[in-house]
Amino acid sequence: MTIENAPTEDGKEGAMGLHKAARADERKVEAEKGSDLAKGADRFDERSRSSDGKSAGEKQR
Repeated sequence: MTIENAPTEDGKEGAMGLHKAARADERKVEAEKGSDLAKGADRFDERSRSSDGKSAGEKQR
C-alpha cells in the first residue's frame, strides 16, 4: 500500500514510518556492502537466484 492510498491518517503515518525505516535499512545495507542494492527487476532476479542458484525463469520451466 502506498502512503497516498492509506484510508486513515493513522494509516498514512504508519505507512510513512515504514517507508522511512525501510529506506534507512536499505542505506545501512548499501553502506555495509559498499555498493548500491539492485532495484526493480534486477533485484527480483538477484533475490530469486540467491535462494537456490536458479533464476525465476529457470524455476518456471
